[in-house]
Amino acid sequence: MPGIDENKRFVPINIAVMTVTDTRNLDTDTSGKILLERISEAGHKVADRALVKDDVPVIVARLTEWINSPAVDVIITNGGTGLTGRDVTPEAFAQVCHKEIPGFGELFRWISYSSIGSSTIQSRATAGVANGTYLFALPGSTGAVKDGWDNILVKQLDARHSPCNFVELIPRLKEG
Repeated sequence: MPGIDENKRFVPINIAVMTVTDTRNLDTDTSGKILLERISEAGHKVADRALVKDDVPVIVARLTEWINSPAVDVIITNGGTGLTGRDVTPEAFAQVCHKEIPGFGELFRWISYSSIGSSTIQSRATAGVANGTYLFALPGSTGAVKDGWDNILVKQLDARHSPCNFVELIPRLKEG
């Protein structure tokens, strides 16, 4: 039965949070605040937080900095996953990720469908791995952040979750 295996030990991980936006600042970044709260409540450490403009080189630069930092295990972005010309987070991810995790976006949209119906088709939520670091791109709405964290990430970023989880793979992400 999937769920938390109480016989396993919880392993806190270091998570960096990036809000991609041209319209918000740290005071008005409600979805970023929700992520920070949920990460801490789950027992993980917020390794860093950034708010960056919808600009591929700017996003890639910050992602690369965190990907190369031994103090960051996971990067979660919120915002920039829509269809407008300014929504470029998936394009930035494509420049840094070595492996895609297509199931993340598929599962996110399936979960989101119950909240917003067919409008979920406009989301380009995505995920991947780069240099041993997980990257997850969520839409910028508070509902989307809650759906992504509460229904996927809180479980997959818990080493006790079975039958499997992302945390148990961290030591092997850089293999061959």
